[in-house]
Amino acid sequence: MALKKFNPVTPGTRHKIASDFAEITTNKPEKSLTVGLKKSGGRNNAGKMTMRYIGGGHKRKYRIIDFKRDKEGVDATVKTIEYDPNRSARIALVEYKDGEKRYILAPNGLKVNDVVKSGKNLSPEVGNALYLADIPLGTIIHNIELHPGQGGILARSAGSFAQLNARDGKYAIVKMPSGEVRMILTTCKATIGSVSNSEHNLVRSGKAGRSRWLGRRPRVRGVVMNPVDHPMGGGEGRASGGHPRSRKGLPAKGYKTRKRTKASNRYIISKRK
Repeated sequence: MALKKFNPVTPGTRHKIASDFAEITTNKPEKSLTVGLKKSGGRNNAGKMTMRYIGGGHKRKYRIIDFKRDKEGVDATVKTIEYDPNRSARIALVEYKDGEKRYILAPNGLKVNDVVKSGKNLSPEVGNALYLADIPLGTIIHNIELHPGQGGILARSAGSFAQLNARDGKYAIVKMPSGEVRMILTTCKATIGSVSNSEHNLVRSGKAGRSRWLGRRPRVRGVVMNPVDHPMGGGEGRASGGHPRSRKGLPAKGYKTRKRTKASNRYIISKRK
């Protein structure tokens, strides 16, 4: 993936940096793997706004992604690399030997006509889904399960990856994208490689309208609100707002919000940075 910088023909293109989408091979999704996606606009079933700054946006179709990779022992050929409006990563359409088609997260380096597999006793090649018990130590992985058979839920966004550091009994010790080191059962699956579209964090929209296309409405700073609306609101003139905190009064800037008694704390070896 490469990035495009634009000439300042308009104010919106002056600072715009966008993906060149060179890796995309088709602009039409597989119809059998798409479903309609309804937008809530941030409203609940009573029509009351429960999430602010949501609304509008382009109409989307949801692509059904195979996070479980549970079709084992059958070769799958990559047919296309596609754009997915519902996530930052690219997705790949794979076709199994028996004719079934599925979408998977596309890792960096995966190309059309590559063959990917899932299961035991496989070589740790990019795009293959293996159990943590079978993956060589030090391997870069993504789409990691937290419970066996659950489907991958960790390291799925663009450019993210984790690293398998060690194994201790029935647990694998994995370093997360956040820097946290934790134990995960070796019977959980993970996919080899890092997630595609690694330069996603360098993209700059260039104008406010692009945020509206993505369904994001303008966000109001707490410091410009009234005291009734936000703990940092009010004051004479342009007040800086005092201690930074959320609308509910929880301090920002380093205040720990994780429960000390949380059950999964025992699996965390070192906390995130």
